[in-house]
Amino acid sequence: MVENLQSYGVVRSKKVSEVMESVDRAFFVPDGVPPYVDTPLPIGYNATISAPHMHATCLQLLEKHLQPGMRALDVGSGTGYLTACFALMVGPEGRAVGVEHIPELVASSIKNIEKSAAAPLLKKGSLSVHVGDGRQGWAECAPYDAIHVGAAAAEIPPALIDQLKPGGRMVIPVGNIFQDLKVVDKDTDGSINIHDETSVRYVPLTSREAQLGDN
Repeated sequence: MVENLQSYGVVRSKKVSEVMESVDRAFFVPDGVPPYVDTPLPIGYNATISAPHMHATCLQLLEKHLQPGMRALDVGSGTGYLTACFALMVGPEGRAVGVEHIPELVASSIKNIEKSAAAPLLKKGSLSVHVGDGRQGWAECAPYDAIHVGAAAAEIPPALIDQLKPGGRMVIPVGNIFQDLKVVDKDTDGSINIHDETSVRYVPLTSREAQLGDN
């Protein structure tokens, strides 16, 4: 899988290839599903795990903000795959936080991570996954050097801008039917710069009730 992503030019750095090889995607997809095919997969609760090329794209975009000792937030952490990747990149002195509003997915993601190379970081506490509304981020561990959002927002949530550290970067899909993967950089003076990276298709970043069709 990683070799294919390298051949397509999606994975361009040694660090990203190493972390994607270390965190086995097979632990993070439903049983009986081919884990290494480059396609998004349903994980229940009207959610998906992104295609490997999208995970790789986001890791590449955030790599400089996922150095040892840094802090990373994964909004809509789903199966926990990317949260585990972040944790390995920031290491035991860093902090990786996943936020997911479906409690069942949080519980299963913790079990997935426990099978993976990131298990020691979960046990140590430098990696954690929480039930919460990702649109509000996770203020307890802010500010973050890197923020990844795994669902498409109608607009960038202000709480996530607030929780981004000066000098930090957020990657977030924005839009309804047509979506762009936006890269949000906060300068050291607190000013915000945003550019579009690529067109994408993600499930919406919404309330738990709307996602499950309860309302």
